[in-house]
Amino acid sequence: MSGRIGRGRMGGRRRNEIVMGLAVAMILGTAVYFRLWTIDYSASSYDADLLRRQFDLANREALDESAEWRLRYDEEAERTAQCLNELKQVKESSRMDDNTGNINQKLEMLRKENTALVERVEVLKQELEAVKLKCNSH
Repeated sequence: MSGRIGRGRMGGRRRNEIVMGLAVAMILGTAVYFRLWTIDYSASSYDADLLRRQFDLANREALDESAEWRLRYDEEAERTAQCLNELKQVKESSRMDDNTGNINQKLEMLRKENTALVERVEVLKQELEAVKLKCNSH
């Protein structure tokens, strides 16, 4: 029995060393795991911060580009409005010229008609004089 006891103590000691080794390995493993987790967490928060800054930068660039395109649109809209006003003025001027041409044609026609009417009045006056002379002579 004494041999067994001695071996048991030696075996128990060996077992304690193994258990202690496993416990140390587990503690070291847990420490390494937590260290890796904190590194990953800090890297993740750094990545999140970096992504947020990149998003903010992209957002500002998009707003700047949008403002630039809006300015271009406003300038083009102003030029278009100015061109439309000029076109309207040209059309009105052209219409006036057409009206002036039409007025001149109408005036010329009225002059011809007036001349024809004056000639007709002269003919009627002569006929009236002739009729008056005829009536007076009878």
